[in-house]
Amino acid sequence: MADEAPFQFLHNEVIEYIYKSAEHGETENGRNITKLENMGFRVGQGLIERLTKDTARFKDELDIMKFICKDFWTCVFKKQIDNLRTNHQGIYVLQDNRFRLLSQLSAGKQYLEDAPKGPQVQLTCGFLQAQTRACPSGVIATTNHTPQLATSVHLSSIWLSPVAW
Repeated sequence: MADEAPFQFLHNEVIEYIYKSAEHGETENGRNITKLENMGFRVGQGLIERLTKDTARFKDELDIMKFICKDFWTCVFKKQIDNLRTNHQGIYVLQDNRFRLLSQLSAGKQYLEDAPKGPQVQLTCGFLQAQTRACPSGVIATTNHTPQLATSVHLSSIWLSPVAW
């Protein structure tokens, strides 16, 4: 519980920096979101290297997604993903019903539209892109109500198995 607070404070400060730099005209908001996503990618890479250094190679993309749902999500957010669904054609939907980075947002409808593409979620999208770097992917976040987060990971149909992570 003690290590939750520093992560939450750091995340809040990064979000505040993103908003302030956009307000002062330093860069446009879309560029700041990209910076945040890239930051999540770099942090995600470091975490995945640490978490998988003593594990065997993943057999397929389903093993990667199971690892993300159980081990990685637990390491970062202190809980497992609530639901993992797939169509067995490269699309995986990860659902977290109590996503703690959205828990401080109001449940109003105005926040529902902005939450999936906002900075509160983009760091996590960067994490997920780093986790699936063995195969080309796209990550799309959606939410029906806060603090629920559903993340769609679209993997390429070509599996690059030589990558050991």
